[in-house]
Amino acid sequence: MKGKFVTLKDSEPVSLEWGILRWLSLPELTAAKQLVVIEVSLLPGHGHDFHKHPQQEEVIYVIEGTVEQWLEGEKRNLLPGDSIFIPADTVHASFNVSSENVKLLAILAPAIGSEGYELVDVSSEEPWNKLR
Repeated sequence: MKGKFVTLKDSEPVSLEWGILRWLSLPELTAAKQLVVIEVSLLPGHGHDFHKHPQQEEVIYVIEGTVEQWLEGEKRNLLPGDSIFIPADTVHASFNVSSENVKLLAILAPAIGSEGYELVDVSSEEPWNKLR
């Protein structure tokens, strides 16, 4: 296969406590070896708490809304059109600080394992559990 079109019906939304994910590229869906691409909707007042991807770099691009974005201990509010590059094994978090849904595009590389995605939750560890 030299590529794959991914339609809306190809990617069922995954509902989580803090938002909704739509996988646009991962090994199982597209046979991608390098890219994992996720459309992320953060619900108002919720977010993807402090975590890291030990072997993956990530870019987060804001499509809609205002995001309180953390990179290690630094916090910035990102607006539509803003983005952040997150090196591998770097703690980060994204929170919706608005009253509307926030839409992000997350791009991670390389794809890791059959699922393509690795995550280590550090939100209960110090100092991350005391930053917000």
